[in-house]
Amino acid sequence: MMRVHLVDGTYELFRHFYALPSHRSADGKEVAATRGVLGSVLNLFAQDATHVGVATDHVIESFRNDLWPGYKDGSGVDAALKAQFPLLEDALEAMGVKVWAMVEDEADDALASAAAVAAGDDRVEEVLICTPDKDLAQCVGGKVVQLDRRQGLRYDAAGVETKFGVAPASIPDYLALVGDSADGFPGLAGWGAKSAASVLRHYHHLDAIPSAAGQWEVSVRNSPHLAATLAAQREQALLFRTLATLRRDCPVGTVDEWRWWGPRDDFEETCERLEASELAGRARATFSAVATRSRPGAEG
Repeated sequence: MMRVHLVDGTYELFRHFYALPSHRSADGKEVAATRGVLGSVLNLFAQDATHVGVATDHVIESFRNDLWPGYKDGSGVDAALKAQFPLLEDALEAMGVKVWAMVEDEADDALASAAAVAAGDDRVEEVLICTPDKDLAQCVGGKVVQLDRRQGLRYDAAGVETKFGVAPASIPDYLALVGDSADGFPGLAGWGAKSAASVLRHYHHLDAIPSAAGQWEVSVRNSPHLAATLAAQREQALLFRTLATLRRDCPVGTVDEWRWWGPRDDFEETCERLEASELAGRARATFSAVATRSRPGAEG
């Protein structure tokens, strides 16, 4: 049996960009975040990972920008950060890691699609989606868990319900009501986390919520106003749910294609350009350890 790790490369690049001190390569490019993510992925392999895929937003805009004009479009993203997306993608590929560089869809869609593929593989025991992004909580259940590596927190279906107050399947409906500032849609006025969770725990999806508060079978503070707002803006709420619903049919390949077979021959040259030659040595040593523990009978 195997475990699959699916990494949110966009989140990792942002996190390392703001967490690490600046470092410019000999040609003047900012590379600190790229080096940080490479090291972070190597840490996964050093622990117990064998099958890993990393998704990135090669182009920050997606099909969702055509649906909602306020959807995130990359404006305001530091140019030194944005320039590291293709740099990271090339470096990860040289390290031998499967990369999904998304253009029309988003990195989250690739992660959701890969999670569906992995969960459907009888050989896979567990699928770990490595990101704290609340969008991905909708994929949790069965073999699939969400892992916040920075805080060391794991969320199964019960964990998602404890955190948000709704089951994973209701996460898109929840986000439609409360909004998602990171993705650029506001939700509905007056609807907050508590009211949305209370209503959706009972009705599960927007379509099932009655238009009039008097028809509600759940007691919620200020329900007449909330019901009136939803009735008047139901179409917009359904649009927001569409924005929050991840695609699970992106072409991501098979689990076997995500197996790490060590760095390519050109990874050392890549590390030299990043002024991170130690990563080449780490990658070779880490793969040697992965290969050793993957041999039949190694655990015995």
